[in-house]
Amino acid sequence: MQKQKLLVNGERLKNELETFADFGRTANNGVTRLALSEEDRLARNYFCSCCEKLGMVVKVDDMGSIYATLPGLEDKPPIVIGSHLDTVKKGGRFDGVLGVLAGLEVVRTLVDHNITPRIPITIVNVTNEEGARFEPSMMASGVLSGKFDKAEMLKKVDRDGTTFESALYASGYAGDIQNRLKEATAFLELHIEQGPILESEGLAIGVVEAVMGMVCYEIEITGESDHAGTTPMLMRKDALFDMNDFIYDIRKKLDQLDSELVYTVGRVNVKPNIHTVIPNKVIFSLEARHKDAKVLTEVERHIADQANVVIQQGNCEVKLTKMWSRDTVWFDEELVQLLEESTKILGYSYKKMISGAGHDAQFINTIAPSVMLFAPSKSGKSHCEEEETSWEECEQGANVLLESVLTLLKD
Repeated sequence: MQKQKLLVNGERLKNELETFADFGRTANNGVTRLALSEEDRLARNYFCSCCEKLGMVVKVDDMGSIYATLPGLEDKPPIVIGSHLDTVKKGGRFDGVLGVLAGLEVVRTLVDHNITPRIPITIVNVTNEEGARFEPSMMASGVLSGKFDKAEMLKKVDRDGTTFESALYASGYAGDIQNRLKEATAFLELHIEQGPILESEGLAIGVVEAVMGMVCYEIEITGESDHAGTTPMLMRKDALFDMNDFIYDIRKKLDQLDSELVYTVGRVNVKPNIHTVIPNKVIFSLEARHKDAKVLTEVERHIADQANVVIQQGNCEVKLTKMWSRDTVWFDEELVQLLEESTKILGYSYKKMISGAGHDAQFINTIAPSVMLFAPSKSGKSHCEEEETSWEECEQGANVLLESVLTLLKD
């Protein structure tokens, strides 16, 4: 008779997800739990108490990230599981927290069955992944990996003028730099997909091979303000009209590059923003994401070419500022294969995917072999109160984590 697979307690995972949603639950069943807020502090306290009850050793690093470790039989780099507890304003109940609590459920399952791991298992809550209160996003993992300068991050200010540093100390979670994650056997992050693909294809699991690269430009078009009623159309230097032409033309070019390219104009500021005045300046963002660096290079070429077209028309000036970019981060091939095999063993449907959103795993990947898996998002919704992943889908994702951890413990 085949031995029954060890599985997590889905009801317990569900209850914990609902418990954590109470730390900042909104009227419409979402969550507002900004990094280092009072709601975040309470969630952190409860998380630490849960871990300590399991006999885990809890430490905090200098950016406030929490590491709870279940000791192993051998003194080797730990298997690290985790994500983040902070949310955006009026976010959902699953983004980030699912990855932390799935790690907690994996450890609880091992303890339930009196399994002492061969090597340590650590659950991590990474500080300020969202960047909703203090920009940028993935702040602590960025500092951890050397992508961001700690001194600069400590000075970041929220809308109320509070610095990250002062909020960190006020929360009681300003720890020791010596507690930072330095090495790991593997880093595993379960996250909701935040997109519609898994649901639309009727799949239970996404095995994430990479986080796609991106480039973001700020484009400033400068014209001249004149009276909206007295200036003939042919004599205008309307910055907004030139922006409209820019976007219309570049969309046609970008749509021909690759069907997997995604791009967004997410922010537009119009000046002076008065209905009786011709706009003299428009500042807008243009972001593009793709797994292939060559495609992103083509995007940048088209942006530069389109800026020259506007300039040559002679009405307005154009200034391009490259705000940021990132290369595609490919996860550890052996860990990708491990997740794939674990999913197959459990009999869950799945597909390999590239993540369009950024996650802590992409930075931690520079420190230790890393990988991600996705659970479906209903209608692809995330960063909103309507965010939904079924309890069964949460449980399935946690089971893949557990199966993968058990395999790593055998090696």
